[in-house]
Amino acid sequence: MAIVSPSTDLLALLTFLICLLRCCDAGYDVGVYSPIILIPCISCPNLEARLTNVYVSSLPRCGALKGKGWFSFWNNTSDLVRHNYVSCFEEHMRLVYDSALKDYRNLPGVETHVPDFGSAHGFTSKNLDSSHKGFCMTRVLEELELLGYRDGDTLFGAPYDPQHAPPLPGQPCQVFSDYFARFKVLVEHASEKNQDKLVILKFINWTPITWSKKLIKHLVLILPALPGGFMEALTNLASGPKPLVVPTIPRLSLRPMWRTFASALLFLPSSLVFGHRPLVITKNKNYSAYDYKDFLTAIGLNTEVMQRVLSTKLRVDAPMVLITYLNGVGVQTPEQAVYWDGNFDVASKNVYGDGDGVMNLVSVLALVNDLHRQQHANIHCKFIKIVNATHSDIVVQEHSLKKIICQCGILSTYCKDFLKEDFPAVIDKVGPSPVWEG
Repeated sequence: MAIVSPSTDLLALLTFLICLLRCCDAGYDVGVYSPIILIPCISCPNLEARLTNVYVSSLPRCGALKGKGWFSFWNNTSDLVRHNYVSCFEEHMRLVYDSALKDYRNLPGVETHVPDFGSAHGFTSKNLDSSHKGFCMTRVLEELELLGYRDGDTLFGAPYDPQHAPPLPGQPCQVFSDYFARFKVLVEHASEKNQDKLVILKFINWTPITWSKKLIKHLVLILPALPGGFMEALTNLASGPKPLVVPTIPRLSLRPMWRTFASALLFLPSSLVFGHRPLVITKNKNYSAYDYKDFLTAIGLNTEVMQRVLSTKLRVDAPMVLITYLNGVGVQTPEQAVYWDGNFDVASKNVYGDGDGVMNLVSVLALVNDLHRQQHANIHCKFIKIVNATHSDIVVQEHSLKKIICQCGILSTYCKDFLKEDFPAVIDKVGPSPVWEG
């Protein structure tokens, strides 16, 4: 039996593929369908809003849909521009931090939800031009459907609200508590629909290890957002978000909205991984991962939310199940941001290191080391580095895409030949080494 389950610490807000598998032997044909759940990256879930009578709009047109039920407002960015709705979108997307509840809420009178939960077609690229073809796992979805997977039968999706973030220990988050409950129901539904192929626990790091080892065989990670953080999370906070793109609208204009999101604070570089190395450089002061209180003050962030950043967990508890982790390497990736004049209203000049263009290799390897700790219990962890695969293209380009599909247990004749060519030992035995070159 092989099952993949997400962990709140390990797989929060990421581009990754969850393969819920049950295979009894070393290989099986494509005709044996095991349920797969796709979870998209932060820019891909669609959102709907509903405005109640309590809502007070800053502009008359922003309240035009008050009392008229649910409407789509984050599924096609071109529509936002075409209908002059960008300022209303920013207002509807803003969150408010409730210091008494220590949790985030919508503006009064604004309700949002994620539609089509459970469907693999429930998330889309927000920019529909041809240059974005393949984004938001559309190529993964196409390949799986060509192999015979069907939405709602053997293929499912679990989009989440990108404004929010999984709670750290001791911190509340009603939105993600509801999401975790829905995810559990979805997994159980997928199991029942496929002859009880799955017996799923809640989440790996929230359950006893003995239970996890009994029920979960294999965890497949594709570009998980890194608990050790990455530099782009820092520059998104300073100068506006790269993940949320609206045509003709500069990142800086979206920055006030982005800074209200809980998710904006989730993956800042950690001191455990990045140490005292300056991350942000100005002529008057440098900021390392030990200096967030000063840095967040310098960029004008609300001090009420600082504790959520400063209390970030720095290590991952190994799930104690078989793990396969795939990530791109060999791509120039920002590792220091230079705002020489201390002006965070302009894009930074960058100093580059290794990674996949977004995720820094030092943080990737820190996660590998954390996961590798379970090998002391003879539970293997396999890390596959895909050279020159960028963060956005790894699930688009044919060679890396097929590696991903084949790692999810779809061991048809093609996949056997493909994997033996690149990873000779993978088919018959997972060896003791945690690192596998791709």
